[in-house]
Order: sequence, then C-alpha cells, then structure tokens
Amino acid sequence: MSGTSTDRILRLKAVLDRTGLSRATLYRKIQGGTFPRQVRIAERCTGWRESAINEWLQNPMFYTVEGS
Repeated sequence: MSGTSTDRILRLKAVLDRTGLSRATLYRKIQGGTFPRQVRIAERCTGWRESAINEWLQNPMFYTVEGS
C-alpha cells in the first residue's frame, strides 16, 4: 500500500456531527461561500470531501470557497 490516502466522501449526518452545525446553518454557510460545497455522488445523492471538511475545521471563521 502506498503512502497516499484516499479522500472519503462524508454524508450529511457525519458532517453535522463533526462540525457541530445545525442543518440550516450548514446550508446557509454554503450559500454564503463560507463552507465547502457538496459533491454529487449519484443523481439524488450528495456528500462532502473529507479533506474539505478538515480544511474548514482548521479555521472555520476565515474559510472561503475558491471562486466565490
């Protein structure tokens, strides 16, 4: 096994548990560009990259989405 790690996809419940945010606050932050956007997993299924959530957790007050 090589030294590279895979970037897992986290579902909504896991993201809410890790961040301590409410669902409404999470989506408000996404709209405002201060929380990572979801990635589409399937037609009606989304999640977040674990690396993006970890980056947000490092400094949530000053996080901004690139290109916002």
